[in-house]
Amino acid sequence: MAAAPSSLGTHFKEELSCSICLELFTRPKVLPCGHIFCQDCLQDHARRQLPLLCPICRRQVRPPPQGFAGLPDSHIIASMCERLQQQATLSGETIEQPQSANRCSSHPFEELKVYCIQCQVRVCDQCLEETHDGHGTTSIKKAAQERSSTVQALVNEGRNIVESYLSFLRSLREEEKTLNEKKQQRDNNIIQAYNQMVQKLTQRKDHLLAESEENHTKNLDRIHTERDQVLADINELSAACARAEQELQQGWVEFLSQQTALTEVVGKYREKAAPTPVQTQPAVFQPTDTPVPVLGHVTVQSLPSAPIPAAPAARSTGHHHRNQRQGGRQPQKVTFGGYGSGTGQFMGPWGVAVSDEGEVFVADWGNQRIQVFALQGTFVPLFPTVVSAGQEMQPTDMAMDGKGNLWVVGWTDSAHFAVQYNKQGRVLRKFDLQKTGWDRGVAVDTRRNHILITQTTGDWGNTHGEVLVFRPDGTLVGTVGQQQGMRFSRYITVDKEGNILVSDINNACVYVYNEDGQFLFQFGGLGSDEGQLKDPRGICTDRAGNIIVADTGNSRVEMFDKTGKFLKHITTDMERPCAVAMATQGQLVVTDDEDHSVSILQNI
Repeated sequence: MAAAPSSLGTHFKEELSCSICLELFTRPKVLPCGHIFCQDCLQDHARRQLPLLCPICRRQVRPPPQGFAGLPDSHIIASMCERLQQQATLSGETIEQPQSANRCSSHPFEELKVYCIQCQVRVCDQCLEETHDGHGTTSIKKAAQERSSTVQALVNEGRNIVESYLSFLRSLREEEKTLNEKKQQRDNNIIQAYNQMVQKLTQRKDHLLAESEENHTKNLDRIHTERDQVLADINELSAACARAEQELQQGWVEFLSQQTALTEVVGKYREKAAPTPVQTQPAVFQPTDTPVPVLGHVTVQSLPSAPIPAAPAARSTGHHHRNQRQGGRQPQKVTFGGYGSGTGQFMGPWGVAVSDEGEVFVADWGNQRIQVFALQGTFVPLFPTVVSAGQEMQPTDMAMDGKGNLWVVGWTDSAHFAVQYNKQGRVLRKFDLQKTGWDRGVAVDTRRNHILITQTTGDWGNTHGEVLVFRPDGTLVGTVGQQQGMRFSRYITVDKEGNILVSDINNACVYVYNEDGQFLFQFGGLGSDEGQLKDPRGICTDRAGNIIVADTGNSRVEMFDKTGKFLKHITTDMERPCAVAMATQGQLVVTDDEDHSVSILQNI
């Protein structure tokens, strides 16, 4: 085989040389970035530089657990180096290694002897004659000595910068330590203030109870004293009358002998004033204006808040259709919303709740979010009904708990959930529910801190409804309504006495249970007459305990008393009233899933 041209052989030698040792590869290893080096060169390089960077592309290299020997071998490079050595041996040539660090790149056989001051490079004699003629030069050693001071100054400057950064880190650690100490002290002060206030409240409670007991005892003493006196008079009069009747039966002589005694006793009580009512003075407890004492305030200077988006214009409705509200007048109301995904629009407003502060929360089913409004219909904020990162559920109902947080039920394509959010939309806790093909309602028993969720199972035409009672951690406490034949338990509420009210869509009625889940009664029934229901959905109670039902199929909202007796039509001018909620200020909030709106009714 003919030898390769000299220039081509030199090119091959350069390509097959390690850029660290400038010699043919020995045990070539491939880094993750694709560059190749000798295994021993990598090991030497790693001892001088941490973290290890690729000498060519400067990417950081993490050796495998078994060291550089564990890196992939470049078998092709190794094979080419071996063949190049064999070819040189057969042709009688000696492979010249590429120039060392002291060889000129333009003249490989010339040493770099002097330093060109003007070009600031090392040059050989041949370069000096060809391209650096007339330039000032100096020895390489002297040039290195002169530049060492500059380099050292840069090193010193760099180290000073590093020291300033380290000092900054130390100050951060001190600041963090100080913040932790201040927080601990602040928390201790809050706890101490709380404990002191609890102690004072306890002492005040005991004092008030003692005063109440003392007042009660005095009133009872007055009653008992007066009762004893009246009983003594009754006994004296009854005895005198009894003796007179007995003597009267025995004969006239004995009767005449006793007449004087009876006349004296009766005359005594004839002149005596009749007993007067006892004047008791029961005490009255008058709570202070601030029933919850204020411990103090934790304040921090806040940045200006972002502007609130413009609210969608609320519309007043005055049209009427179907049968009119009993009494002739429709309640005054404000309506807002409309179909869509924009701010203040809805795609299925299936749930609603109102906070004590008058915030209206609407479960926007199709848009997978909760929207918040003021009682005047102005938009405040909204938040998506997130279950976990990247997963949002479609909310079917929600309820407010005793701490002002929201419990929302809904589903994703894969599961059903009950999720607790704070008012800003942060997930506080959640638990899984049985996956069914039907939507759920939710209510909160604030007295027992139980979460009540409706559940319907089975196929259409053969459904079974019930109510599941959970603790906030998802523990099932019990079930309600299994014996009454509920078919589609949809919406649910708990009144102020703890009674549980459930609307059954398929049976067109409302079931009522006590706080222990015992059945009390049901009312409604399929129809359009007064007191009848058709597709009943949302349910709530007002301050008087009256029951309000969204009679969806009859396009009206009904009011019943606490025994289930029909009282009146609240409104009859809505398309499909769906969810209802009563505000503490007396307004009734009703959603409509036909025109995707929310109405706030005054003076119901």
